[in-house]
Amino acid sequence: MLPRTYESQNCSIARSLEVVGDRWTLLVIRTAFEGVRRFDDFAARLGMARNVLTDRLNRLCDEGILRRHRYQERPDRYEYRLTRKGVELWPVMMMLLKWGDRYYAADGPPMVVVHRGCGGTLTDRLGCDSCGAALGPSDVEPRPGPGARPAG
Repeated sequence: MLPRTYESQNCSIARSLEVVGDRWTLLVIRTAFEGVRRFDDFAARLGMARNVLTDRLNRLCDEGILRRHRYQERPDRYEYRLTRKGVELWPVMMMLLKWGDRYYAADGPPMVVVHRGCGGTLTDRLGCDSCGAALGPSDVEPRPGPGARPAG
């Protein structure tokens, strides 16, 4: 039987999924990368129930992925901005985008990411931080890292 949560798992993927592993959370993060900051704009763009949006925004703030900034008093209104931790999800989101484009966009990508400076499009390059070689699954192997714990 699968555990209800993965907080105690010795697996960074499982623990990360605990934070970003549902579809609404990833879509909120994607929308934040698109420059949306205000609750009503998130709600309009995503078409999700307001209570679900409130929950996801609160969870992302609690996790340090978004930060709330008050822009109006009486009534209090907030903007939600990506933190450094949130911005560091950019490569994950882009690789998920490229993967989805490859396998679930038969008619071509529904969105392209364009370089503002020159108009070029984002590629899906991942490389070695030591030699710079492009890497694929057959080029790598899993090894225990410094945070590994014995199973059990």
